[in-house]
Amino acid sequence: MRNRAAGWLLPALLLVSLNASRAQEKQAPAPPKEGVLKAAEVGDKLFPDKVFFRGQSATVQARNSAGVRYADGFVVLAALVDASGYSSGLKEKYQGFLITEVPLTIGGQTLKPGQYGFGFVEGNTFVVMDVAASDVLKTASTKDAEIKRPVPLQVVAGQAGQYRLYKGRDYVEFARTK
Repeated sequence: MRNRAAGWLLPALLLVSLNASRAQEKQAPAPPKEGVLKAAEVGDKLFPDKVFFRGQSATVQARNSAGVRYADGFVVLAALVDASGYSSGLKEKYQGFLITEVPLTIGGQTLKPGQYGFGFVEGNTFVVMDVAASDVLKTASTKDAEIKRPVPLQVVAGQAGQYRLYKGRDYVEFARTK
């Protein structure tokens, strides 16, 4: 009797073990794919409601947010902010907030990981500021007259690891720096 029970018990245990390992394989998360993140993926899920910049908190416009998720899970996020409480001189430059977990190249210049204010200003210029409102990067921006439906803020994939950050028709290209 013992031999019969052992004869069916061992295969049954192996079958249960095999099924359990298959279930674990199915539950393992797939590695993230590199690509653009839309406002619905960034807005209230990844970006804070308010950001600190130059001694004040600014409300983030979640509907006007976008970003990039890289294959290793690191992200670059951008959103427009309500800068109504800031001085008129600063409001001209401080239009959005940028969070990057990776170093970026923008206009041939390197931007280290961190949190920054940004704006597209007169003279086709893109400016990035640290949280004290000091300029850390200035470069030329481009106007895209061909864009069909400009929106307040978006990120668009370009060529081989290049992305464009748009505010309306104005944009700058950026890429992850090694």
